[in-house]
Amino acid sequence: MNLSEISGLDKAGILFQVLGDGLSITLFKDMSETDLRRVRSRAKELTGVPFKIKKAVLEEFYFGFLAAKFKDADDSGRKPFGFLEKLSDEQIAYLLLGEQPRIMAIVMAQLDTERQMRLYERLDQDVRVDALMELGSGEAMNLDVVASVAGDLKEKSRYMPRGTEFERGSGEKLAGMLSRMNLEQADLFLEKLGQEDPELLKEVKRHYLTFDDIFQLPDEPLRDVLNTVELDDLALALKGMTEATVERSINVLPKKKQAMFEPVEEAVSKREVMDARRAIMEKVRQLQESGEINVADIVSGEMIE
Repeated sequence: MNLSEISGLDKAGILFQVLGDGLSITLFKDMSETDLRRVRSRAKELTGVPFKIKKAVLEEFYFGFLAAKFKDADDSGRKPFGFLEKLSDEQIAYLLLGEQPRIMAIVMAQLDTERQMRLYERLDQDVRVDALMELGSGEAMNLDVVASVAGDLKEKSRYMPRGTEFERGSGEKLAGMLSRMNLEQADLFLEKLGQEDPELLKEVKRHYLTFDDIFQLPDEPLRDVLNTVELDDLALALKGMTEATVERSINVLPKKKQAMFEPVEEAVSKREVMDARRAIMEKVRQLQESGEINVADIVSGEMIE
């Protein structure tokens, strides 16, 4: 048995089995009482339906539900998600790294069924489950929010390399994209890349340093980086780092700056720490662009793994 061989009535019956009467009646609120009774009766008759079929029926309904729910956003003539047509499946998957399941669901709803399933298969299993839970909640989505999501993702996509460059593994292009992401997104990207394409990850690392990588640099390039950073930013950025890392960071500074350095002893918010670390990463990017630091020369494919 495959999905194409199952009648509409049987699919509705399977949904009633999976979702239960309460949620099913809410989702099919426009169905007549006569049809509801037919579906409920059919649901009781269906036995031994394989889990794979139940899952496929639920996914088909899920994508159709979302597509109908968000169709008005594209019907307005603005085509806020039109930029997705120019991206490969792989690029869209990376674009969604670190995004909430609801955002993933909105994006998938803009794709045709074949692309939906290809993208769906690229998502982690736990994220798929969360996305299905979004469906189960039945919570309405404001179209202004959908338009805002589209705008944010379109801006983020501007830093994606062209499809051909991405597919052949342009480490330098990917590194450029990473340098414009926030640190949490970049870390998620690198973790996923390491799982799917370790060789490409090595190439990316020849052009991009993570925050932790900075403190593995030799003394001279580490001094070049930290000497351009405000001491207050450095103190905040080092909050939570190991004692050895803090000590080495201070020791590479000029003597006058060492004397003026004051560690942050009091509790601070994670946001303050991350803002300070982003400031340091921005300095690294500026030094790279000016040619004062060449990551490929420093790393030599070996130093930072």
